[in-house]
Amino acid sequence: MRIYSLLSITALGVLSYCSQATQQPEVISVNGKMSPTEMGTTLIHEHILVDFIGADSVGYHRWNRDSVIAQALPFLMDAKERGVNTFIDCTPAYLGRDPWLLKELSELSGLTIMTNTGYYGAVDSKYLPEHAFTETVERLAARWIAEFQNGIEGSGIRPGFIKISVNSSVPLSSVDQKLVRAAALTHLATGMSIASHTGPALPALEEMALLKAEGVDPSAFIWVHAQNENDFSYYNKAYDLGAWISLDGVVWNVEGHLDRLIYCKKNGLLNKVLISHDAGWYSPGELNGGDFKAFTAIFDELIPLLKQNDFSEKDIDQLLRINPARAFAINVKTAN
Repeated sequence: MRIYSLLSITALGVLSYCSQATQQPEVISVNGKMSPTEMGTTLIHEHILVDFIGADSVGYHRWNRDSVIAQALPFLMDAKERGVNTFIDCTPAYLGRDPWLLKELSELSGLTIMTNTGYYGAVDSKYLPEHAFTETVERLAARWIAEFQNGIEGSGIRPGFIKISVNSSVPLSSVDQKLVRAAALTHLATGMSIASHTGPALPALEEMALLKAEGVDPSAFIWVHAQNENDFSYYNKAYDLGAWISLDGVVWNVEGHLDRLIYCKKNGLLNKVLISHDAGWYSPGELNGGDFKAFTAIFDELIPLLKQNDFSEKDIDQLLRINPARAFAINVKTAN
């Protein structure tokens, strides 16, 4: 672990948040703190709104909240009817994150909704603000830590996890490495888990190595879009390191997720696997917000297939209730 990182956090006056490691676990939704046991059935990777215009043009002026609500709310209610209690929105800053929108949808739907802090570096950094290239690791972390402490953009709504993204090539670019290291410092100061849009295994393993170098145990890391790795043996490697394996594109490929889940069950990995749809979303600039994908395929398609392949109710409960509560609990996880 690089000592200067912890010294920088101390200088920012946020080291006190590390004390949360000794407190009762909690998660943070757009409505505030709650116990992880209250999360219930959870969709860990979904989207209400995503705006692909780019960091230099995105902003709240790009969408009308009432129109987004009219489009999204029926889909949230469909998920709720299938037993969903908690909905984790993974849209990051500069890609359409809107905490006020999420809070209103939470109140209207009765669902617990969580949002995030962090930046999205994939797609050749199209969604990174200019300051992400010029500021230090410590300064970026300070921005994200401030959102955890004070809320997002004056809303008072706090993030419940860190969402970053890297490009799929290795070695990681310098800016992608910066995002990972800033996420590490933010985790050490807040205890929020790090969900990184990654895909293939090799960049995920590099991210875990970077986190460990900064003093963060890989158990704080969620390997997002792990379904994009075709060599299933890498799931064993991630499991052995303690990372979470997120198979989160069910709506796009139900059968492919079934194959991966069968492998994980046979290899005793299910207690570190997360599932979701990566569905939604309202797209500003498209007619009527574009083609909104439902948050129901897990319940209507995948679970019946899992049961046909000897998955028990206990297995399904592990994937949708137990694992999300463990993965998103606020808890500082330091490397040995």
